[in-house]
Amino acid sequence: MLVSEPEDEFLNYALALELEKEGLVSEAIRTIESILLKNENYTGGYYKLGNLYEQNGQKQRAIEIYRKGMDVSKRQKESKAFGELNEALQNLED
Repeated sequence: MLVSEPEDEFLNYALALELEKEGLVSEAIRTIESILLKNENYTGGYYKLGNLYEQNGQKQRAIEIYRKGMDVSKRQKESKAFGELNEALQNLED
């Protein structure tokens, strides 16, 4: 499906999840970063990207991503995404 729709955000997000399952965390990070470079309003990407940075031992980068995602979700009025990002941030900062 990605061959016919290489820019599809959902398909690329699904690819990142598969890469993560295969233990290819750095590649999953690059995939989600690519999504967010093209569309910074793709709020679902921030939670997963922050989580991937946590898995990769990059706590400070995860914090930055969660905070940016909170800003974006607040602008987009996506309270569920904001809450999930806020919870992830709180858990990481504790």
